[in-house]
Amino acid sequence: MDFIRLVPLLPLLPGIGAALNGLFGVRFFGKRVAGLVACTTMALALALSLAAFWQLLQLPAEGRERLVTVATWIPATALQMAGRIGTFQVDWAFRLDPLSAMMSLVVTGVGFLIHVYSIGYMADEPRGAYARYFSYLNLFCFFMLTLVLGSNFLVMFVGWEGVGLCSYLLIGYWYEKKSASDAGKKAFIVNRIGDWGFLLGLFLVYFTFGTLDFREVANRIGASFPIESAQFGVLSLISLLLFIGATGKSAQIPLYVWLPDAMEGPTPVSALIHAATMVTAGVYMVGRNAVLFSHAPMTMEIVMIVGALTALMAATIGLVQYDIKRVLAYSTVSQLGYMFLAMGVGAYAAGAFHLMTHAFFKALLFLCSGAVIHAMAGEQDMRRMGGLKQHLPVTYVTMLVGTLAIAGIPPLAGFFSKDEILLRTFLANKAIWGLAVVTALMTAFYMFRLMSLTFFGQYRGPAWEHSAAPAVHEAAVHGSLHPSDPFAHGQAARDDHEVGHGPADAVQTVTGGHGHGPWHGPHEAPRVMTVPLMVLAAGAIVAGFVGVPPALRGGNAIERFLEPSFTAHQVVAAGAGATVQAAEAGLAEAGEGSQGVAEAGEGGHMSAGGELGLMVLSVLVGVLGIWIAYRFYVRRPEIAEHLKVRWATAHRILSNKYYVDEFYGATAVAGTIASANGLWTIDRTVVDGAVNGSGWLTIFISWMSHLIDKYIVDGLVNLVGSILEESSFVFRRLQTGLVQNYALLMLLGVFAFVSVYLFVRR
Repeated sequence: MDFIRLVPLLPLLPGIGAALNGLFGVRFFGKRVAGLVACTTMALALALSLAAFWQLLQLPAEGRERLVTVATWIPATALQMAGRIGTFQVDWAFRLDPLSAMMSLVVTGVGFLIHVYSIGYMADEPRGAYARYFSYLNLFCFFMLTLVLGSNFLVMFVGWEGVGLCSYLLIGYWYEKKSASDAGKKAFIVNRIGDWGFLLGLFLVYFTFGTLDFREVANRIGASFPIESAQFGVLSLISLLLFIGATGKSAQIPLYVWLPDAMEGPTPVSALIHAATMVTAGVYMVGRNAVLFSHAPMTMEIVMIVGALTALMAATIGLVQYDIKRVLAYSTVSQLGYMFLAMGVGAYAAGAFHLMTHAFFKALLFLCSGAVIHAMAGEQDMRRMGGLKQHLPVTYVTMLVGTLAIAGIPPLAGFFSKDEILLRTFLANKAIWGLAVVTALMTAFYMFRLMSLTFFGQYRGPAWEHSAAPAVHEAAVHGSLHPSDPFAHGQAARDDHEVGHGPADAVQTVTGGHGHGPWHGPHEAPRVMTVPLMVLAAGAIVAGFVGVPPALRGGNAIERFLEPSFTAHQVVAAGAGATVQAAEAGLAEAGEGSQGVAEAGEGGHMSAGGELGLMVLSVLVGVLGIWIAYRFYVRRPEIAEHLKVRWATAHRILSNKYYVDEFYGATAVAGTIASANGLWTIDRTVVDGAVNGSGWLTIFISWMSHLIDKYIVDGLVNLVGSILEESSFVFRRLQTGLVQNYALLMLLGVFAFVSVYLFVRR
C-alpha cells in the first residue's frame, strides 16, 4: 500500500478529532471519551507518519520527494508579476520529503505523548472544558501538520495562521484568569506583527517568480538568479520579510516577548506549542527556503546575528528566574536562537537536527515541570520546593536526562546537535562562536540551577498531613487549589471544578467534585503522566545517534538524509504522486550558496583532531556550568545569595528581563493607545463633527424648505383656492335656474349697453 499517497490524511485525522470534540464532546462526551477521541486520532496520524516515512526511506536518495495534490484551490487567474501578466493558480497540495517527513514525525510523535500526558494532567477540569481543551489540542496539530506538509507558501500560510489562532486559544484556555487571557492576546498580537512581514514576502515571491510553490521557487532561483553578495537585491528583501515572520512565530529579537508570558497556559500546552512544534515553525520555514536564503548572504548575516543575540540574551534572563516554567520558556527562546544561528551560517541540516532533538528534551522538561507542579499542588516557585528527589523518583530521573541533554553532555541527543552547530559557527564566524559557547555555559548553569532548587537540598514547601493513610495518598491524583492562586494548575475559581485533592497548606477543604481531603504532600504523578516522560527521556538519549559526526566515526546520517531538502531540483508530478529528478546545469549554484554566509559555512572543513578539540571544549563548558550551579545552590547556597546582593543591579535588570516589556509598554503600546485616542478624538470631532454638522445642516435646510413649502407654495395655492372658492359663491348666486331671472339680467344688460353707447356718443 502506498502510504505516501495518504499524506493528506495526516492533518485530517487530528482535524476530525478536533471537530468531534468541539461539536459534540463539549455537550455530550464524558472525559474518557473526549480523551480517547483526541489520543486515537493522534495515534493514527503517528502510525501513518511512520509508515510514510518508512516508504520514503526505501526510495533512492535523489528521489525522496513526493507531491500529493488534493485539488485545485485557486483556479488559474491572470495576475500582475514582474514585467508581465502571469497566471496565478494554487493547488491544495502536500509535499513529503526528508524535511517535512522528519517534522511530521516530531509533531505526531511528541504531540501524541503530550495528548496522553494531558489525560492525567487535565483530569480535574470540568467535562465540557476537558473536551474543549482536547479539541484545541487536536486543532493545533491539524494546522501544524498543514504547515509542515504544505507544498506552497499559501498552504503553509493557512497552517501558519492556524497555529497562531490555536496558540491564542490554548494559552488563554483558563480565560477566567486575567493574566492568561492577556497572555493569549499578547501572543496573538505579536505574531500578527511578524505575519505582516511574512505576507509581504509572500506577495513579493509571486511577483518575482510567478509561483508560490516551494520547489519551483527554489529551481528558478538556482537556475536564473545570482547570489546577492554585493547588493541587497530582491532575494535579500524577500528573505528578510520572511525572516520577520519567523521572528514572530519563533520568538526572536525583537518579537520574543510573547513566549515567556505564554507559560500562563496549561503545562502540556507549553510542551506542545512552545517546545516541540509552533515555535519551530519559523526555523522550519527558513530551512524550507534554504535556496532562497542562501542567495541572500546579507539576510543570512542578519539571521545569524539575531539568533546569536537572542540565544545569549534569553540565557542571561534564565539565570535568575524562579518560576520553573519561565526558566524553561527562556531556555526555549535561547535554543531557538541556536537554531537560527545554525540557519544563519548555512548549517541547515544542523539547525533541523537540533530542532528535532530539542523537541524531545524540551517537551520532556516541560512535562516534568508539569509533574512537579502537580506534585506541589500548583506551586511554580522553585524557592518553595527543594528535596523533591525522594518524592518524585521517576520525574527526577527523567528531568535529569532532559537537563543533561540540553546542557550538551554526551552521549545524549543535545550533545550531537549542539556540537554540530558550534562547529559550523566556529568555521563561519569566531566571534559569534564565542557568544554561542558562553550561551552554552549559561544553559548548563541555569538548567542545573533548576534541578538543584527543585530536587536537591532541604524541602522548602508547605507542610502536609503525614499521618494520612497510603491509600489516601495514592488516591490523590492532582488538582489541588494553590493557597494563593485558585487558578494554579488549572483550577478556576468556580464551583463546578472537579478538584482532585485539597490545598497545599492543608488548611482548606475541598469544595468541589470528588476531592480526597487535604493535601498529603509531594507525590509522583500517575502512570498516564510518567510513561510519556519515560518515552521522551528515551528519545532524548538515543535521538542524537542519527547525527554522529565523522570525527566520532559516524556518518552524520541525518545531514545526508536532509540535504536534498535544502537544494534545488526538479519535481515531476504524476497524479497523486511524484517522482524526483536531479536538476542539470545551473542548479549547482544553489548548492554552493547553501553553504552559508562564508565559504567556511556548511561546506567548510576541519581536521578530525580540531573537531574533537571543539567537542571536548563544549563538553567541558557544559560540565563547568553544571558544577557551578551545584556548588552555588546545593553545596554552598550562601554564595548565590551573596552574589545576588553584591550584583543587585545586574540581578534586578535580569529579573525584570531587561525591562523590555516596560519599554514596549512605554513606547509601542502607549504610542498605539495614544494614537488610537488621537484618532478617536479626530473621528469624534472632525469626522463625526462633519457628519453631524451635515446632518444638522440638512435638518435646517429641510425645516426652511418646509416653511417655504408651507407658507409660500402652499400659501399661494391655498390663496388661489380661497379666491376661487369665494368668487364661486358669488357666481353661484347668479346661476339660479329661473328663466325670469335670466330675462331680467338680459334686460339689465341691454339697458347697460344702450346707456353706455348713448353716453359715449355724446
